[in-house]
Amino acid sequence: MIYGDRVRLRAIEREDIPRFVRWFNDPEVRRYLTAYEPMSRVKEERWFEGYLSRRDDIILAIEAREGDEWVHIGNVGLHRIDWKNRVAKLGIVIGERGYWGRGYGTDAVRTMLRYAFLELGLNRVELEVFGFNRRAIRCYEKAGFVREGARRHALYRDGKYHDVVIMGILRSEFSPEPAGGAGRKGEA
Repeated sequence: MIYGDRVRLRAIEREDIPRFVRWFNDPEVRRYLTAYEPMSRVKEERWFEGYLSRRDDIILAIEAREGDEWVHIGNVGLHRIDWKNRVAKLGIVIGERGYWGRGYGTDAVRTMLRYAFLELGLNRVELEVFGFNRRAIRCYEKAGFVREGARRHALYRDGKYHDVVIMGILRSEFSPEPAGGAGRKGEA
């Protein structure tokens, strides 16, 4: 387990697949993802089997505490990890819409960045985000990402073209402490 201030990250499991299928079949969740077609359980199981054999992806479940229980609310991943150049692409989905806009995504991103930079020794983490996804852009900026450019009209969604914003963060720019300066739970 990897603990943040509000979330914990754990390995994804085969038992999570029905939840993934439910999330990726929700049009409002899928609107913010590169996936654009409904997802079958068979297709997601095939993806999971392939994921198990890859060395350039690390995908973790995001769990939030609800009373005495941990609830799986989404996933966060480092994709296409280039071990030579120490670069990875970040991706995140909060599939449980009731958890949107409550800070869980920001904490999950910061927790994954701490893992990427301080445990894996990466030097750069980058991402692409749809220009209309202002909530995600704010989340990434709060975590320390900076805008590096855009691929203009690179996405066709909802009957029109949208920019894809390119963002990145370097190890030297990352502060492991939250913006408020409070330490993480369990630390002295």
